[in-house]
Amino acid sequence: MNQLTISGSPHVHGDLSVKKIMSMVIIALIPALLVAVYYFGWYALRLTIVSVAACMLTEYLIQKFLFKGPLTINDGSAALTGLLLAFNVPANLPLWMVIVGSVVAIGIAKMSFGGLGKNPFNPALVGRVFMLVSFPTAMTTWPKAQPIFEAGFFTDAVTGPTPLSLLKEGNPGTLAASGDMQFLDMILGNRGGAFGEICAIALLIGAIYLIITKVIDIWTPLSILLTVFIMTGICYLVDPTQYIAPWYHLVYGGLILGAFFMATDMVTSPMTTPGKIIYGIGIGAITVIIRLWGQYPEGVSFAILIMNAVVPLINKGFKPQRFGVAK
Repeated sequence: MNQLTISGSPHVHGDLSVKKIMSMVIIALIPALLVAVYYFGWYALRLTIVSVAACMLTEYLIQKFLFKGPLTINDGSAALTGLLLAFNVPANLPLWMVIVGSVVAIGIAKMSFGGLGKNPFNPALVGRVFMLVSFPTAMTTWPKAQPIFEAGFFTDAVTGPTPLSLLKEGNPGTLAASGDMQFLDMILGNRGGAFGEICAIALLIGAIYLIITKVIDIWTPLSILLTVFIMTGICYLVDPTQYIAPWYHLVYGGLILGAFFMATDMVTSPMTTPGKIIYGIGIGAITVIIRLWGQYPEGVSFAILIMNAVVPLINKGFKPQRFGVAK
């Protein structure tokens, strides 16, 4: 009688588990979270806690009462979805709205397809886009960055425009007027926007950690950033009065957060290096098209979700080499 069930070869053991990968990505996001708390105080912290708790509770309830199978909330994927969802919204967003977004992210975008590994779209981005179209005013009312040692930890948020919203209003000169100092503010996080995306340096620190530990590779984010830089650079060279310099586009909005932490999601991104490059070029191109000529000032979320839908086609065209088969 056969007592063993053996999976297909190759039988290679690795030290990375789902739980470990999710934990490492969460660790990589901690610098950006600390910067967010520094600039937005209690608002950023409570929103993060509520978003993470709502995602974990939603997954628990669905598995407990609908799937009635083993619970997986301890693998960290629901917590990471909640953290990324919080990073993509204004710090002053009403808590009930982020709870709705969490239910959509986990209940619809993840669990309705069977759970982790089966979802075709990034759950956090589905939740974010749902909130954007459902609560457009709240999702586009951005608090200004106010260091807590000046404004206080519990100070009410003061709202203001983001750099990309000024661009959409046709004021590229306004953004460039401050020169390098304003660019430095963008890198350090002293600007309005979704609180998890504001500090480029903090996000890059986390990204470097993930690349060094081989949780992600460089091909997808590099192709996204290069595509955005080249396309916006061409526009800038054609008409510098109408379009802002390309390096601003790299640090404005959620490009770095999206490129390194959301487009690289293992479940919803291509398997091969050529596929990842094409995937990244598509994200970068769609982002630029929406930013420069679309209705919304930011296009990263839409671009990633659109390219998530193309991933099966990319994987079909660029299949990984079978183990043991010569090229």
